[in-house]
Amino acid sequence: MSAKKPSTSATWTDPDDAPELNESFFQHADLLDGEKLVRRGRPKAVVTKEPVKIRLDADVLAALRASGDGWQTRINDTLRASLQLAGRLKA
Repeated sequence: MSAKKPSTSATWTDPDDAPELNESFFQHADLLDGEKLVRRGRPKAVVTKEPVKIRLDADVLAALRASGDGWQTRINDTLRASLQLAGRLKA
């Protein structure tokens, strides 16, 4: 009969083996303002966009993509203008 071996505990690490606190350590450390963690990078936008899946004709999509970077933003602007003209969206 074979019995399972008891799981072994994690090996103890000597606190004297802690990494050196050099410039690299502090460059990657979390920045705190009191108790609050200061986030790095781009701040969250006040108005966010929602990802959606939309089916477009291949020729329409090809023409939009061929117009260069920012084509999704231009689609959004075009839809917004269309809805404003129809009176379904406030200016």
